Parts: sequence; structure tokens; C-alpha cells
Amino acid sequence: MVTNPIRWTVRDLDVMPDDGGWKRYEIIDGELLVTRAPHIRHQSAAGKIHVRLENWSEETGLGSAFQTPEVIFSPTDAVIPDVVWISKERLANGIDDAGHLVVTPELMVEILSPGDRNEQRDKEFKRKLYSLYGVQEYWIVNWHLQTMEVYRRRNAQLELVGTLLSQDSLESPILPGLLMPMDKVFL
Repeated sequence: MVTNPIRWTVRDLDVMPDDGGWKRYEIIDGELLVTRAPHIRHQSAAGKIHVRLENWSEETGLGSAFQTPEVIFSPTDAVIPDVVWISKERLANGIDDAGHLVVTPELMVEILSPGDRNEQRDKEFKRKLYSLYGVQEYWIVNWHLQTMEVYRRRNAQLELVGTLLSQDSLESPILPGLLMPMDKVFL
């Protein structure tokens, strides 16, 4: 039995070795999570979602989309989601001196990597974490199955409202006027 388990903090991340971007370091509830650079199809789906969100953002002027930003919720909760969208209002005072987001984006997007642990991390741990910190909408994308699970905030929780298939299109109440055909995400 470990009586004093190690609790990692954001400060610890600042001294992690620079490996050229091959690894991602995240902390959830003080636990260090290390993942490898994702599959090229994973990166493709994230890039396509980012571009569509950013194009919509430029047209509307309502906010900005970012790919793989560090989001620091607290000293013991820091993640690197695949894509986020954040309103102009939140972004105005939501960046620290190192360029990290220190406020909660309205939308978080995770692209699933293969493996049960990866799926559990995104579908359970991160969904709970994002619920705790007030994320309004959470998309979990499975490029293998060409699906997107859409979670929306209800009663302080992110609840599944639907699973989109490649022939469907995404619309979101937090992104008025956005129409994202799923077949364009999974090329």
C-alpha cells in the first residue's frame, strides 16, 4: 500500500525532457499520462475538424479553434486535447505567459487512439474531467469506425446526445450555423 502517492503538477511538466514532440504529457487528478504521437489518420481527422471549426470561426468572429493546445484546469489537471474551440470572450483573458489555455474552452475534441486504455481515458476519465471543469460540448471521434460521439452538458454532466456516422452532418447549439459533414472528416 502506498501511503503518499506521487501527485504530478503542471510545474513538473515544465521540466519534462523535450523529445521532439513524440510524446504527450498530460495530468489528470495528479496522475501523469504519457502517450505517443498519434496515427496519421488520427492526425488527419483532427486537422479536418480544426480547419472546419477555424473557417467557421473566421466567418462568424465568435471564437477560435486550436489543435493540440495545452489546457491547464488546475495545478493537477492539464491535458492536450486534439482540438478545442473557445469563444472570443473566454480567450481574451484565458492564456498564460507560456501560451497555455488556463480557462475552459466551450468545446473539446478527442480522436480515439487504438487500445482499451486509450478509449477508457477519453471516454471515461477525460469526459469526467471535462464535466467537472464546465466544458459545454465534447466530441469523441473514432476514425477506425468513422463515427463521432457527441456529448453535451446537462445537469453539470457531459451526456451522450448522439453518435454520428459518416453519412451524417454535425450541427451544434454552441456553434450556430456550423454544418460539418462527417464524410469530410473521414476522407
